[in-house]
Amino acid sequence: MRFTDGYWMTKEGYTIQSPKEVFTSQETKDSVTLYAPYKAVKQRGDTLNMGMSTITLTSPQEDMISVKIVHHEKNNPGPNFQLETSENTPTIEKNAERVSIQSGALRAEAILNDKFRLRFLGDDKLLTESKLGAQGEIVRADGAHYMREQLSLGIDELIYGLGERFTPFIKNGQSVDIWNEDGGTGSEQAYKNIPFYMSSNGYGIFVNHPERVSFEVASENVSRVQFSVEGEALEYIIIYGPSPKEILEKYTNLTGKPSLPPAWSFGLWLSTSFTTDYSEKTVMSFIDGMLERDIPLEVFHFDCFWMKAFEWCSFKWDDDLFPDPKGMIQRIHDKGIKVCVWINPYIGQKSPLFEEAKQKGYFLKQADGNVWQWDMWQAGQGIVDFTNPEAVKWYQGHLSDLLDIGVDSFKTDFGERIPTDAVYFDGSDPQKAHNYYSYLYNEAVFSLLEEKKGKNEAVLFARSGTVGSQKFPVHWGGDNLSEYVSMTETLRGGLSFLLSGFGFWSHDIGGFEENASADIYKRWTQFGLLSTHSRYHGNIQYRVPWLYDEEAVDVTKTFTQLKLRLMPYLYQQAVYTAKSGVPMMRPLFMEYTQDRNAYYVDKQYFLGDSLMVAPVFTETGEVDYYLPEGNWTQLLTNDYRQVSENGQWINETHDYLHLPVWVKENTILVTGHNTQMSVVYDYADSAAIHCYQLSEGTHRQEIVNSNGEAVGSFIVERQGSQLQIHAEGLTGNTQMYFHEKNQVKEVELTAAKMTIDLISE
Repeated sequence: MRFTDGYWMTKEGYTIQSPKEVFTSQETKDSVTLYAPYKAVKQRGDTLNMGMSTITLTSPQEDMISVKIVHHEKNNPGPNFQLETSENTPTIEKNAERVSIQSGALRAEAILNDKFRLRFLGDDKLLTESKLGAQGEIVRADGAHYMREQLSLGIDELIYGLGERFTPFIKNGQSVDIWNEDGGTGSEQAYKNIPFYMSSNGYGIFVNHPERVSFEVASENVSRVQFSVEGEALEYIIIYGPSPKEILEKYTNLTGKPSLPPAWSFGLWLSTSFTTDYSEKTVMSFIDGMLERDIPLEVFHFDCFWMKAFEWCSFKWDDDLFPDPKGMIQRIHDKGIKVCVWINPYIGQKSPLFEEAKQKGYFLKQADGNVWQWDMWQAGQGIVDFTNPEAVKWYQGHLSDLLDIGVDSFKTDFGERIPTDAVYFDGSDPQKAHNYYSYLYNEAVFSLLEEKKGKNEAVLFARSGTVGSQKFPVHWGGDNLSEYVSMTETLRGGLSFLLSGFGFWSHDIGGFEENASADIYKRWTQFGLLSTHSRYHGNIQYRVPWLYDEEAVDVTKTFTQLKLRLMPYLYQQAVYTAKSGVPMMRPLFMEYTQDRNAYYVDKQYFLGDSLMVAPVFTETGEVDYYLPEGNWTQLLTNDYRQVSENGQWINETHDYLHLPVWVKENTILVTGHNTQMSVVYDYADSAAIHCYQLSEGTHRQEIVNSNGEAVGSFIVERQGSQLQIHAEGLTGNTQMYFHEKNQVKEVELTAAKMTIDLISE
């Protein structure tokens, strides 16, 4: 939201008041409060007839400083984000010139007896600052109030994050409203809006407001990031890294770590699609078709029409199409495949459940007490009020019945179009509840899955989200188009989302809207099966590969089996993500923080810390991608490339069975063998261990099982051409492969401790 007319003037219809100085400050053992009037005080009479901001600085955790700016104190009906604060006593110092508060290596200092200035320093280096005139208490002509902050940007400083954004990856120059909407992937709207951004200068900013937060990122003022909220108070928390990974580790310490999804969720999911016709016969033909072609399938997803039209949600199977749902689910389970069903938080008026929910007060209401209804999506639908504990139990009860007949997971669709004039059971402010609704909705479903299935078995396929929703994985990117440009928008949106505290992510392989060509189906299959989670889904077209061409079958089979082989590596990386908050898929700059080129790359990514993937976005198979400095090995072809310190841009053309997947140097990659038909197996049994371009020193790789538990390790100590091998927990016939430039040496692991000479023989 913009309040100015150019650099000098205020926009017509607005007045802006800003702190001119810190008149006085008050310190306690854990806080600093600044009293900052809206004009400089030169004499006693200047203290009359003007406003003042009260600015309170505290530290919710180490390396974090909260800044709360208040004009007038108001009641806060909530909801509020659930934050994990810790006992943390900052260091507070004051002298004649300044007052400061320090937490860990982060310090905030306010200038006294001079023009207003609030500076933030990390390891004594200036990160950003709020200069004179940056903060604002703003009144619109109709009486609406806003609070604003502007934090300065350095030269070449880049901004990332703000949730799932399908606009350019670097957010400089953009206006962003944190407001969940169902706008598809081809617009500036987003399903998952997060008021958190990360700076290339070593810090993150979290605006602690669940309502609409408006960001102007080097846009209204090109040398500042502005954020504003309606009302008379504004709180933000600055988080010092300094590395991107450390920023996200600390941010998720505050807002919650991603839960570890079960290993089976990393396999291939196949959907019935949305408007296509299907019945039990169709479903079983798709499942059998995949298995007959030796394509490993882990989950079958039933989309909306498992329920009768106009009755979403009734949580009742359409008995004309699925006369024996319990038996059908058992027959699917007998083939080794899990079952997911589509749900949303809306109850259509025709649903058998509508009248019950209405009578018991389980819906959001209008001010007059009637149910808040509209015809968008489902005729006369009501919206479940998850602030009502009885409504939550009622909703969970119907889901529990589905779990009891064998359903394994839920696709929690929608949750974005939540009204701002509704009345909530607990009195929540509907403006604050609009985004936060997605948290309550997904929490209700995820907690039930944990209760019924066990902590390590709960997983969703969720579309909407807000701060903290990373605790309820997995999220997917929403409605995209079956076009290459939409495929790139999907990746950019995913990378922005993953830089906003989320650990796992998926997208509709082939695109949701339109008919996918065989070409884009095959290219998107490569990309999708090299994402953390992989699901075929569409709107008007079945997404089974044999409906495209035989090569599509080969591509699906090849990359599904590749993902299965990679599971020992992938699940170990997933465990790290759940513990640290560092996303499993991540942009290049998170691994190469000193390479300035990497900060601009947005069409490739790391899958874990060792595999760099560059999807192909062209019909010709041509791809341009960037390799940072180092020694690299192509995973699929074993080609070797040494890149100089300046990095290298590469142009290649790939067929449908290949794309750039590079393994960086000093990687120990543990993979499974080729006989699996599921992502769940014994990752320590008969493994293949690939050591890529190991340098002098000690290299270690932990091995986890399919429950995420550490079961072994593989350690290599290199001195010259000699390698000392230490292996623990490996069983069966383990083969070791040592990739040394263009050569590969294969050795069988015959003892827990071995010595190998790379240049002997």
